[in-house]
Amino acid sequence: MIELPGDLPILERRAVRVVVVDHADRVLLFHTRDPDRPARGTWWELPGGGMDPGETYHDTAVRELREETGIAVTADQVGAPTWRRRATFPHRQLRHVQDEVVVAVRLDGPGPDVDETDRLDYELEDYFGFRWWPLPEVVASSARFYPGQLPRLITPFLAGEEIDEPFELFS
Repeated sequence: MIELPGDLPILERRAVRVVVVDHADRVLLFHTRDPDRPARGTWWELPGGGMDPGETYHDTAVRELREETGIAVTADQVGAPTWRRRATFPHRQLRHVQDEVVVAVRLDGPGPDVDETDRLDYELEDYFGFRWWPLPEVVASSARFYPGQLPRLITPFLAGEEIDEPFELFS
């Protein structure tokens, strides 16, 4: 068991991350930062977030994708949660400890621009860019990602492998 840093109050929650892939096998990632901790630098992150009470992982994936990107999908477009993980990270004066599932959503056409209309205020501050990354570039990149093992695990995940990732201490 990894000992959690005692730096902040803890918020435990369940969360969903979404690997959105367009027709050209490009993956949507947000360029993000924590304005409260500029020394952490920046990283590229999958869309997603915490599950609201009573939501299924399908519900959360649909809601988070719409809120963060403006992309509207239906629950039947959300793949099975075959990548499971537990992670912790500091954000907005809390240490998040979350049980996450990662799901895939495949779009029939090209990846659209991101629509920020329904983003929460802190998301407007944290996410300062987005990019549709070609899958081989994600795999080969030395950039920082959340999840941290995204370059290593995205290919087997998209091939349908079951992934039970060990605990990630993300700063």
